[in-house]
Amino acid sequence: MPTAARIEELTERNAQLSAQVDALTRQLDWFKRQLFGTTSEKQQLIDTSHQGNLLAAPGAPLPVTPAPPLETVNYQRLKKQRDDAVNDRGLRFDDTVPVEVITVSAPDIDDIPEDQREIISEKVTHRLAQRPGSYVILKYVRPVVKRRDTGVIVNTPAPANVLENSVVDVSFLVGLLIDKFLYHLPLYRQHQRLTQSGIRVARASLTQWCGRAIELLRSIVDAQWQHILLSRVLAMDDKCAGSAFEQRPLAPKG
Repeated sequence: MPTAARIEELTERNAQLSAQVDALTRQLDWFKRQLFGTTSEKQQLIDTSHQGNLLAAPGAPLPVTPAPPLETVNYQRLKKQRDDAVNDRGLRFDDTVPVEVITVSAPDIDDIPEDQREIISEKVTHRLAQRPGSYVILKYVRPVVKRRDTGVIVNTPAPANVLENSVVDVSFLVGLLIDKFLYHLPLYRQHQRLTQSGIRVARASLTQWCGRAIELLRSIVDAQWQHILLSRVLAMDDKCAGSAFEQRPLAPKG
């Protein structure tokens, strides 16, 4: 017959096993919810005091994690570098940008007689502004002269133009190509801008002028192409290969 000490030992052992079974049952239920439960069940918050540590069930002591030492950090906001800016807002521009100077008057100053006031300093404010793009019509006046002695009429020839029998100047062609191929402004949008500026031209004319201006650059493109073909190594992506090499085969060496 077991003694009282043995009974007490078995009772304590039974209590430990019961606590271990309860802890493992709660852990098993949690894993089941994570695998087979709904989204709301998966997001259910578990109290760590009830779940316990995996080492606590067998009776192992819980590891003690020392608290990290407190460290005081002094944060100082870095000041933005505005060495080359004209104001504290960071406005920067180079010498090629035109600057329009506007003198601002104040009624309190204007009311003071000139002999009673003295300008001791000035305060300057810079603001970035925009002027709409403009077009201009070049009007060439060419005199027609008649010789009095012979009666012969002498005409002044028209200035040379890059496109024969065309009404556009070379400056317009340059702007047309730059806006289209550098700034990706389609011709129909350039046509709208011309119309809003009071200039009426056909959209087909813009297409013809653009094509003729491109043909003027073909000699430069061919020269660059021949220079590339003289290289020992040619590098390009798959988009460049195709019709270009079919039309311009590699020149034979030697």
